[in-house]
Amino acid sequence: MTSDIIIEPIEEKHVEGFRKALDIVARERKYLVFLEAPPVEVMLSFVRDNIASGHPHMVAVDDGKVVGWCDIRRGARDAQAHCGVLGMGIIPDYRDRGLGRKLILATIEAARVAGMHRVELHAHADNLRAIALYEKVGFRHEGLARDAIRIDGRYMDSVLMAMIFE
Repeated sequence: MTSDIIIEPIEEKHVEGFRKALDIVARERKYLVFLEAPPVEVMLSFVRDNIASGHPHMVAVDDGKVVGWCDIRRGARDAQAHCGVLGMGIIPDYRDRGLGRKLILATIEAARVAGMHRVELHAHADNLRAIALYEKVGFRHEGLARDAIRIDGRYMDSVLMAMIFE
């Protein structure tokens, strides 16, 4: 059940759990461009920057354990500061329960409140479950990058999707 799972803004106390969840998903070698999580110091720096810069970053927590995350990083340049890039993941035992939808909706709302105008993402073209979720919450297809990802010698296309807040 997802009713006991709390979705909340990330805090420094979540860093190790966030890193562990990211590492679990990355080592599946089929959903992320990470193939393993960065060192904890890098993750701490990333989280601190997200918090200080007001980048929306939510975690799904079940009994103290981070089981998923969703973050939107605002563009670094002035001309792109109205845009953000979304990244997310959920560990295997928590998939197909509606958690992804709750997590992404909370993060998108935080982006809207933060004044963003556009959120985009890149999804592996063969990740049909994720693409279906993105479509359901309002993302639209904008393009296809052929052979944009290479894992274990296998090339995969990447789908560019975005939503614009009216």
